[in-house]
Formats: sequence, C-alpha cells, structure tokens
Amino acid sequence: MHTTSRFGLLLGLSLIVLAACSGTGATASPSAAAPTDPPAASPTAAMSEPPAATASPASEPPPATGDELVAVADSSLGEILVDGEGRTLYLFTNDTAGEPTCYDQCEDNWPPLLADGEVTVGSDLDSGAFSTVARTDGTMQVRIGDWPLYYFAGDSAAGDTNGQGVGDVWYVVDPSGEAIQ
Repeated sequence: MHTTSRFGLLLGLSLIVLAACSGTGATASPSAAAPTDPPAASPTAAMSEPPAATASPASEPPPATGDELVAVADSSLGEILVDGEGRTLYLFTNDTAGEPTCYDQCEDNWPPLLADGEVTVGSDLDSGAFSTVARTDGTMQVRIGDWPLYYFAGDSAAGDTNGQGVGDVWYVVDPSGEAIQ
C-alpha cells in the first residue's frame, strides 16, 4: 500500500475513533477494521490525533497478573494509576454518575479494566476509593470514586501514555482519582 493511501486510511480511522469516543453517548458501532500495524507517532501527535487501535475488536487486555490490580507508577505526567503490569489507566470525562458509557467502537479502542472479585490496590492507594460497576454485558469494571477505568489500545507497553488528552475527554488518573490534564 502506498504511504499516501496508508496515511489517508489512518487519518480516516483516527477521525472515526475520535468521533466515536468524544461524543456524549460514545456508543458508535464499528464501521471499519483497525489496521494491525500501529502508526509511528510523536508524543505531540498522539495528543491531537489518536493512533489507530492495535487491539482486535473482540480482544481485551489480558488481566493483570501482578499482586495488585491497581498500582501507582511514576511517569512524565507525575504519579499515575496503572494496572499490576504497569499499563496506564485512563478516565473518560463523558462517564457520568459513576456509570461507564464507552461501548462498541469506543470500547474497542478504550477497553475497560475489569475485575472478577475484590479490587486489590497497592499499599500507597486508598482501597476504599475503589469499587466496581456493572457494564451492560454483565462484566464488572473497576472504578476509582465515580470514574470507571480504561486502557488505551494505542498504548503498546507499560508506561505508555498515548491516550492522554485524546479528544479532550480521555486522561490519565492520579492516585487520588483525579484526571491529570
């Protein structure tokens, strides 16, 4: 595929993802398959134009296998919430009243952090701030305070924060449960 065609495809998919994940309901249905190669993007490009998702529509990040489901890590943005494997967690400012609103194509790009039971957190976190909330499919999503927590499919390694600021609605979370903007 020519570079120009690939760029056009990535730009088009990025606009679809942005539209699907920045609207109030964020329930757009999938309309295009995501490319399997992640685009090369600079950190500033990631903030204005999200990279295409690298996860397949039916895939979720594997469950964390560390001792904690949620922990704290140092990053260039300060201390942030991560899962037990160091993958960055995000909040979606369009979620209201503690209920997740990211489904369908939005969920393909922003998979929820799920828990099968008790939410275990690092010793430097207040375990009372964490709970779970039922999703429409019956799974239980972890939340801190009233913010359900998500991954970003454009993060490929522990410590990546490529989803920070996407659409002015997705932000990494500090240990107190506040968005880092």
